[in-house]
Amino acid sequence: MIYDLIIIGGGPAGITAGIYAGRQKMKTLLLTKEFGGQIAKKATEVCNYPGFENISGTELIDKFVSHLEKQESVEIKFSQAEKIKKQENIFTITTIENEKIQGKSVIVATGADPRPLEVIGEKEFIGKGVSYCVTCDGPIFKNKTIAIIGGGNAGLEAALFMKNYASKIYVLEFGAEIKADEENKNEVKKSDKIEIITGASVKEIKGDPPAGGMVNALIYEDNVSKENKTLEVQGIFIEIGSQPATSLAKGLVDFTKRDEIQVESETFSTKTPGLFAAGDNNSGPYKQIITAAGEGCKASLAAYDYLRKLK
Repeated sequence: MIYDLIIIGGGPAGITAGIYAGRQKMKTLLLTKEFGGQIAKKATEVCNYPGFENISGTELIDKFVSHLEKQESVEIKFSQAEKIKKQENIFTITTIENEKIQGKSVIVATGADPRPLEVIGEKEFIGKGVSYCVTCDGPIFKNKTIAIIGGGNAGLEAALFMKNYASKIYVLEFGAEIKADEENKNEVKKSDKIEIITGASVKEIKGDPPAGGMVNALIYEDNVSKENKTLEVQGIFIEIGSQPATSLAKGLVDFTKRDEIQVESETFSTKTPGLFAAGDNNSGPYKQIITAAGEGCKASLAAYDYLRKLK
């Protein structure tokens, strides 16, 4: 079978693209490891999606998926795409199981993965106190002292979520000031559990025992005094942004310096005709749930126009 459209990714961009593809009655396959993307793992509360003054990330994604599942022309397959190739007018997607899937057009909506801190001890203590997902692992640290690395909106929102569990929360920001929404900053100030440390450069994560144990300390350098300081913590959440998941499109697209897929701003098309990129993996400046959904819509409609011109 050759699909009209293959959508790779199950976050807001991919799901919205699927809904619009279904409305256009395109024979569509949505290929994803799981639904939700970063919103399901990192968005503890969503307060800026129109129509929902306050909703959890998982609840919002459930509503997205429920809408998608009503599209009769859209097939859903749970797998991971590893490579995209194009020969003449047909794309071939190779999955992790080495299955070959063909389509006339493709939307890459793979989002982005958490960016690692890349300091001593980080890899050794993943799952042993180091985490990238407060909604996944937050309850484990009930009544414990934790550190959150990153003082942007993601870091402050993680801290606000963790105040329901942790006894003490340090938020470490590399810069001299917190760069986040005023509302988030004001909410953090109201909590006596949360302490902000600016001008902090994380140097090492330690554990007990050093090999195979659990996290028990974090060492950072004060950027002003150049003094090394130690925080005794039992958990560390890393919230320093994300890196686009784009390697599967190598050879078919141009990349920015941040490895984002370069797209045309109206149709989200790439340099390869029939190949589109929507959401956090592309060169668009704004990484929000609503912008990802909007890009998924536009990319899907652009794919429909592309297919009509092929006939």
